[in-house]
Amino acid sequence: MSFDTLRALADRAALFSALRQDQLVAAVDDLGEHRWSVDLSAGVFTFAADADPSRTLQATPHLIASIAPGPRSLMWSWALPESYDTTVADRLRTYGEQHGIAELTAGEVALPDGDDGDSALSSLAHLVGGAAVEITGLSPYYIANVGDTRAVILLDAAVPTLSVSTAVQALPRVLAGLTMRDPRASVWDLSRLAGWRLEWADESFSAAVVSDATGTATFRFDEHARISGIESTLTGA
Repeated sequence: MSFDTLRALADRAALFSALRQDQLVAAVDDLGEHRWSVDLSAGVFTFAADADPSRTLQATPHLIASIAPGPRSLMWSWALPESYDTTVADRLRTYGEQHGIAELTAGEVALPDGDDGDSALSSLAHLVGGAAVEITGLSPYYIANVGDTRAVILLDAAVPTLSVSTAVQALPRVLAGLTMRDPRASVWDLSRLAGWRLEWADESFSAAVVSDATGTATFRFDEHARISGIESTLTGA
């Protein structure tokens, strides 16, 4: 399969996902050199500092999928032989059933021909992570390397809720390395997933004003729906 539908879902959530991944990276970097461990049965994912293992960042993990180069396939967690709580992954399958998305309803999905290198596997894992964020609203996600296999795991409550203030401070860094197919749609989806208020400036959607208790940000768009500027008034962190 081409995974085009998953790509469209991940594209819509691109800005929100990137900001949430940025929050996770910042929180983990605060630990310095670190290692990770996961106990899916107990529902605990832990990042621990190497220098002081008592310094940790913990979250509730939800295994979404496993991508392996050997069989050249993606397997959703609900199709794996191991017994895990697949409540969250089941939401992707339900979404696929409701919208007729074959990539989400087949337990095992073959990788496209040629997509078995490290870079291709990582790209697909991030694609799955982004689509999972879009469908479930949970974030961030983590790509765990287990041998040659990539495990895509949603981390619930790993970092604080994304606020307008936090987003505005991170946006220059995040946007510099982010490609969005439809930036205006991604800003709308950012507001939806973050739980912010959004108002369009006019009927031509030339700007979107998003706000929460920490402040207000105005995203301005050019004639191609690209972000042309961001103005903000912040009241708190």
